Amino acid sequence: MTGSFRIPEGGRIDRAAPVQFGFDGNEYSGCTGDTLAAALLANGVHLVGRSFKYHRPRGILSAGAEEPNALVSVVRDHGRTTPNLRATQIELYPGLNTHSQNRFPSLRFDLGAFATIASPLLGAGFYYKTFMWPPGFWRHVYEPAIRRAAGLGRAPRQPDPDRYLHRYAHCEVLVIGSGAAGLAAARAAAQSGGRVILCDEQAEFGGALLHETCTIEGRPASVWAAETVAALHAQGVRMLPRTTAFGWFPDNLIGLAERITDHLATPPPELPRERLWQVRAKEVVIAAGAVERPLVFPGNDRPGIMLADAARCYLHRYGVKVGARAVIATSDDSAYRAAVESHRGGIAVAMIVDARPAPDPALVAEAQAAGIEVRPATLPSGTTGRLR
Repeated sequence: MTGSFRIPEGGRIDRAAPVQFGFDGNEYSGCTGDTLAAALLANGVHLVGRSFKYHRPRGILSAGAEEPNALVSVVRDHGRTTPNLRATQIELYPGLNTHSQNRFPSLRFDLGAFATIASPLLGAGFYYKTFMWPPGFWRHVYEPAIRRAAGLGRAPRQPDPDRYLHRYAHCEVLVIGSGAAGLAAARAAAQSGGRVILCDEQAEFGGALLHETCTIEGRPASVWAAETVAALHAQGVRMLPRTTAFGWFPDNLIGLAERITDHLATPPPELPRERLWQVRAKEVVIAAGAVERPLVFPGNDRPGIMLADAARCYLHRYGVKVGARAVIATSDDSAYRAAVESHRGGIAVAMIVDARPAPDPALVAEAQAAGIEVRPATLPSGTTGRLR
């Protein structure tokens, strides 16, 4: 068991293979298969950063590439320091050393947070109107001080010793994303006999199926995904995990960035760190999935506020409770499933706050049967708390 918020069983992690890692000089323990975000949440760590301008506390909002808050630096050595990586995408490996950004002297006590007090005087572009005198002070005094106070991670000062290669490829069908739609598209394309490339930014193929509890063709979603991936391998489909599609250029030229060694504790020296793929495809299928939209209300940026589907992902994929007690606010039906599953996973769901005046009676009854209070026609009006 690694972390006080790790549930006893479940998830796709290897509990028999604990991993020690560091965050801001503190040592924590996670599991093989964790992301940095999942391992921090398992240890009850929600405060992971500070905002760009006012240095407000920031926590983990999502479970994937859409994460806007949990940006950290990964340090291997002076030349291999990579800032502004999403904690939700960093794979855990033994000896992983990470640091929060944009804070002084520490994450919990950040002197830059005093900018919040002066926020009425620090409107957008205030520095261009305020720091105009004496002549020459902007370049040599004001601008360096403002740049040190703002910003995110720091770029390394030493040369990068790693190698980065590129490769060209051609195919009839390129499928971007390996969720249910992507796997089905790749399977159909492979059956036609053409060259097929399937890429996904995650380490495992399956997308949201890796934490879904539904069934596909009569089998659990994760089982269907594993069987489909095995069939694609057997059919000769080129499979590119840890690969992000970043550009669509004329004549179906697609740019792909493949991360090769970032997840390894000791990268082999003969391997490049990343590979740039330039793929010319006859047809391109974008199956990038969906991103949950957050509700907007005062104070919705505090640590401890998270997307409901992200909470489900951490519970089912990583075996992590995102907290001990929760309120789930929603404007659609999906939150009821998140509430019931969180309740079954050991989280005390205090209530469901639904903006709609008349939610589905069947969903309300299911939640109430689990002991969860439902408040229709209700919106969050604010939050309190300094660091959480």
